[in-house]
Amino acid sequence: MSLILLIMTVLLADLGIKSVIEEADPAEFPKELSGSRGLVMLHRNHNYGFPMGAFQNRPELVKHVPVAVLSAVAGIFFWIYPKKGLGVEKIGASLVLGGGLSNLYDRMKRGYVVDYFSVRAKGLKNLVFNIADVSIFLGAALLIVSEVIQTVREH
Repeated sequence: MSLILLIMTVLLADLGIKSVIEEADPAEFPKELSGSRGLVMLHRNHNYGFPMGAFQNRPELVKHVPVAVLSAVAGIFFWIYPKKGLGVEKIGASLVLGGGLSNLYDRMKRGYVVDYFSVRAKGLKNLVFNIADVSIFLGAALLIVSEVIQTVREH
């Protein structure tokens, strides 16, 4: 049950923030996130493609590929969900599902994904993303690390 809660928390938190960003005056952006001492900037970006705008000129592809990928991740999640152990894999799949569902909702409902923050650090300054993207990245990293560890143990 806590994994479903994790999925829903990522999904609803990200959609809630996107809604607030979308309702704000576009002239307010970019702006510094208060309390971040300039480390985090808020934006109101519309991404019509994949990360960094890839394939934005192929809207049908951008809508359908995430459906296929999320279907596969959901299949993996429901396959491992009833099994004992596999905690890292379950959390990883949950994070990918929560973030993926939020971005998929954006693509289907709005026609674009709302990206709303950047971190002012070397190499990240020009990247604007959202909590869903971070969740997908962290979930995928957990799944990959778990697989690598399992492979090393077997050999």
